[in-house]
Amino acid sequence: MMQRLVVIGAGMASGRALEHLIEAEPGRFDITLFGAEPRGNYNRLMLSPVLAGEKDYAEIITHDTDWYARNGIHTRFGETVTAIDRKRKVVVSKSGETPYDRLVVATGSAPFILPLPGKELPGVTAFRDLDDVNRMVEAARSPRAKAVVIGGGLLGLEAAAALRRRGMEVVVLHLMGHLMERQLDPAAGLLLQRELEERGIVVHCRAQTKAILGNNRVEAVALDDGTVYGADIVVMAAGIRPETRIAVDAGLHVERGIVADDRMVTSDPDILALGECVEHEQIVYGLVAPLYDQAAVVAKTLLGIEAAFRPVPTATHLKVTGVSVYSAGDFAPSPDRSEIVLSDTESGIYKRLVLKDDRIVGAVLYGETSDGPWFFDMLREGIDTGAKRDTLIFGRAYEDALPLLPYGGGCSLAGP
Repeated sequence: MMQRLVVIGAGMASGRALEHLIEAEPGRFDITLFGAEPRGNYNRLMLSPVLAGEKDYAEIITHDTDWYARNGIHTRFGETVTAIDRKRKVVVSKSGETPYDRLVVATGSAPFILPLPGKELPGVTAFRDLDDVNRMVEAARSPRAKAVVIGGGLLGLEAAAALRRRGMEVVVLHLMGHLMERQLDPAAGLLLQRELEERGIVVHCRAQTKAILGNNRVEAVALDDGTVYGADIVVMAAGIRPETRIAVDAGLHVERGIVADDRMVTSDPDILALGECVEHEQIVYGLVAPLYDQAAVVAKTLLGIEAAFRPVPTATHLKVTGVSVYSAGDFAPSPDRSEIVLSDTESGIYKRLVLKDDRIVGAVLYGETSDGPWFFDMLREGIDTGAKRDTLIFGRAYEDALPLLPYGGGCSLAGP
C-alpha cells in the first residue's frame, strides 16, 4: 500500500522535492499537494520580467496541469490548510480533513507589511506572487499613474524598474543609507542609485515612512520629514518573514522558522519542513540554491535514503534592472582586513575585494561580474592570494595572460 504524502505549499522548493521523488521511485507515494494560490508551481524569480511585460505567465510555469496529472499528484490549488492535527495525522482545509502518513510543510515566506496607518487601503500591495503582479499591471494602465515602492532591496528595485518601463512615475523609499545594503557596499549602492535615477526613478534613502494617505484608496505616502509623494499604488517590498503560523499552532518547534535537522525533519518525526519557512542551525535561507539542496535531502529522507543538508557558502549573482551585481562573503570593514578596489564610475564598473591574511573573505562586483565565480572559488577554498595580490583585482583573464606578457606581466618591476 502506498504511503500517503501530503505537501503544504506548491512553490519552487516543494516542486523540486516532488521531481526528485518521482524520478527516484514513481508510485511510491500517494501525493496530495495543497497550494494557497489558485495555480501550481511557477518560477517566482521570473515575476519581474512578467511585471515588466517581457514575459507572460505561461512562460514561467514550471509544472503544468498535465505534469501533475501524469504523475498522479492530487492538486488542491486555491485551498489553504488551516490546521495540522498531529495526533490524528490529518490536515484540515475548507474541504475537510486529509490524512497523511508523512507531511511536508513548505509554506514559504510572507511579505512584511509595515504597520503604518493606511496600510489596509486599496492600492497597497506586496510583490510576492502573480496576483500582486496583476494588481500592479492594472494600476500602470492609467495615464500618468504614480507608484511608490517602499524598500530598496532586490524585489523593490525590480518592481520600480518594471513599473517605470510601463510608463509610471516611480519613487523608491529606502530606510537605509544606500540601496541593497545586504548585497552591496555604499559605493556600489551609489552607482546603482545613479543608474536608476538616470532612468527617471526617484530614489529617497534614509526615508522614514510615516503614513499611507487616502480616503477610499491610496493617494499619497507621507514621510517623517514632511515629504509627501503622490501615489496611485504603493508596493510594500520591505522584507519577508518565514510563514510559520500553521506550524506554531500545531506545536512544532519554531524559532525564526520551523526548526529542522540535517534530514529536514522537524520536532515531529513524521513531518518534514522545506524552503523559506525553515530554520536550520539558526539560519533561514532565501536563495534558491540552498533551498534546492534542501529539496534533494527531503526526497531522500522520505525514501529512507541517508542524506544531510549541510550549508555551504553562497554567492549572490543578480541582474538588478539589467545591471549585473555579484556579492559573496562578508564585506564589512574591519581593522584586521585590507581591501583592493577598482572603480570606474564613468563606465559604471566597481570591484571590491576584502582580504584577511591574504585570503578573500568578501567580494562586491558591480557592472562587470564575470570574475565573480573565480573570486568565490578562492573565498570558498581559502586560497592564499599573496603572490598575486598586485594583479588580483584585474581578474582571471589577466591572471591567465601573465605568463604570455614580458617579464610575466611584471607591472611592479623596477627595471629591465
